[in-house]
Amino acid sequence: MQHDSNNGRRRFLATMAAAGAAPSLSMAATAARPVYKDPAAPVPKRVEDLIKRMTLEEKIAQMDCVWNEKGKIEDNGAFSAAKASKAYPHGIGMLARPSDRQGKSEAGSAAAAGDDGARPNRGALETANYVNAAQKWALEQTRLGIPLFMHEEALHGYAALDATSFPQAIGLASSFDPDLVTRVFSVAAREMRARGANFALAPVIDVAREPRWGRIEETYGEDPHLTAEIGKAAVIGFSGTTRQLAKDKVLATLKHMTGHGQPESGTNIGPAEVSERTLREEFFPPFERIVKETTVAAIMPSYNEIGGVPSHANRWMLNDVARKEWGFKGVMVSDYMGIRELVTRHKLAATPKEAGYYAVKAGVDIETPDGHGYRHLAELVKEGKVAVSEIDAMVRRILELKFLAGLFENPYADAARADAQTATASDVALAREAAGRSVVLLKNDKGVLPLRPAKTGKLLLLGTHAKDTPIGGYSDIPRKVVSIHDALQAEAKAQGFGFDYREGVRITEERIWGKDEIRWTAPDVNARLIAEAVAAAKSADTIVMVLGDNEQTSREAWADQHLGDRATLDLLGQQNDLAKAIFDLGKPTVVFLLNGRPMAINFIAERADAIIEGWYLGQETGNAAADVLFGRVNPGGKLPVSFARSVGQLPIFYNHKPSARRGYIDGSTKPLFPFGFGLSYTTFDISAPRLAKATIRPSESTRVEVDVTNTGSVPGDEVVQIYIRDDISSVTRPVLELKAFRRVTLQPGEKKTLVFDIKPSDLWFYNVDMKRVVEPGSFTIHAGPDSVRLKSAKLTVTS
Repeated sequence: MQHDSNNGRRRFLATMAAAGAAPSLSMAATAARPVYKDPAAPVPKRVEDLIKRMTLEEKIAQMDCVWNEKGKIEDNGAFSAAKASKAYPHGIGMLARPSDRQGKSEAGSAAAAGDDGARPNRGALETANYVNAAQKWALEQTRLGIPLFMHEEALHGYAALDATSFPQAIGLASSFDPDLVTRVFSVAAREMRARGANFALAPVIDVAREPRWGRIEETYGEDPHLTAEIGKAAVIGFSGTTRQLAKDKVLATLKHMTGHGQPESGTNIGPAEVSERTLREEFFPPFERIVKETTVAAIMPSYNEIGGVPSHANRWMLNDVARKEWGFKGVMVSDYMGIRELVTRHKLAATPKEAGYYAVKAGVDIETPDGHGYRHLAELVKEGKVAVSEIDAMVRRILELKFLAGLFENPYADAARADAQTATASDVALAREAAGRSVVLLKNDKGVLPLRPAKTGKLLLLGTHAKDTPIGGYSDIPRKVVSIHDALQAEAKAQGFGFDYREGVRITEERIWGKDEIRWTAPDVNARLIAEAVAAAKSADTIVMVLGDNEQTSREAWADQHLGDRATLDLLGQQNDLAKAIFDLGKPTVVFLLNGRPMAINFIAERADAIIEGWYLGQETGNAAADVLFGRVNPGGKLPVSFARSVGQLPIFYNHKPSARRGYIDGSTKPLFPFGFGLSYTTFDISAPRLAKATIRPSESTRVEVDVTNTGSVPGDEVVQIYIRDDISSVTRPVLELKAFRRVTLQPGEKKTLVFDIKPSDLWFYNVDMKRVVEPGSFTIHAGPDSVRLKSAKLTVTS
């Protein structure tokens, strides 16, 4: 039909030309197709052409999102164009999580950030078909045909059924490997786009200074530079390096601006009572750098308040700083219920309408997960409280991203190929590689590791999560998860040593992240399991004990009935009881930790022969664990957070001020394991830094060279870390600040010289007038394998 219509149009033009009255082709094209539908037209012109055609209601609809209200647009779980047209006659700007089955007839205040596991989510084909139906409705059955943003979670891989699950964010940070992180999120982006999703609510770049906080596992740790480097790598993986989005890329969102990672009392969404200086020097830098150095599309405000102003109402932060100072051009997307909580939590607003007013004035462009305050924007415009020009500015940003993403031309997924592009063999291989590179060796002073099959004897594996593998929050069910049990059982069969397993200890009766209730395992049950483990251990030669947490014991606390933060940092339940009973047998024992937060493992650190911090390693947990335990992978990860000895030490972050950490009468102020720490099966020597120029001016840079040598007998990775200390300054400065790092692989005896640049941005800070300056004076330049074992050189900055 289209072909015949085009032929008829050409015959009409030819007839008119013969009569001398034919319009030009460009005039005809203009008449036939609006500028905003012309892919050859510049994006700004397309935006302006479209926005002048839109009614106020259509503009506001672009600021709306649907999640809990999916019931209004579905029939028996399938997208219904008829119902969508009735419920949303002006269109919808964004659809939340098309892969899940959340949906009620109305938005409810008790909605969660994740499902409770009661219903399996959509697979690749079903998600793609759902997305395609929704986009077809948006393009063909709304007045102007504006496509939808389709957002999904992708914290450590696409959080969807069968998608590839990589190590949790804190584990990826432990790799100290930005190139690896870019590859990981390139896979996540491709898997998302294959199903029709185009907008990732990731990465999380909160600087995390509070280990009691259940969301610390979602972060890249306590250091601004590491967080910026890993976060930047993630954004490039998601989105590429141009604002024009490739067909296998998605828009990325920086979460959560800001202070979220140091909440009062360690509880989620607690106030972040930090100064502007602390914001600018610790919490802002990852956001600022990524905004300036990438094409990141979105920023999400945090739930917390700073100085009495919740982030969703903080115009200074979202507009004056992000947009005016940094030049951010993308959209501000609210966190789930973030605008609603201005009413329900913060008591800043009395009504949804008032909350919408605060958020719009702060510069929040899109409300998620459903309309609440923004359903009242038309009233606010009519009352003269919000100008149409303010709405237009927000909608321009939304439309610009949709044009740049190519959604007006092709918002659809290739449903037939969606499943084939999910968890491919190369994706699974990358998940295994990433898991191996995320592991941190914390102790091995007796040389128990790596295990040697000929000397292993009978290996006993202990721990409920050696068999039932936790992979962390913001996950769905991968196509296949390899447990440590399965991998070591296969290893034993292949290598010819004995293998046995006992549960040993159980923490909870289930580990469903989205379920409110936590059913703790009864002590009498664990007493029986411990007795069974000890009995089995008596005939074992080597023991591997899997301890830690799971998705219920430390997680996002998104509601009063869904808690996830912790009053202690200790191993929960009877895990230490099992450990003591096993250690007392005197058998070679390795503790393998699977967890999402740094724990106070004083007893384990004292008694275990070897300790591996695995974090949550994703779907290839078992294979990666076997690779590390048996030496096929030499661990080279480093801690992105400091490990406290107890909650009494908090805060314990390494980049503290000189007046902190004077001492306690009843304990140490030093961490159990410091930031940047991680051992290897080989040894390294790192030289003192050598400066190309030992004296520079404030606007100049200098080059630093550091030699690193593998002094051991096996290949291995070392992460060379460069720290700087401003020796004397007009305002107090941290005792150390990480400014550069590089992970290198060295053969036995091999030496490499690494070169780093020290730039003015590595030396500047905010002076007493809150101006960014490089002050003349001396700086200590440190190099080493962590934040403690350092060698130094002096740099002088002259006026």
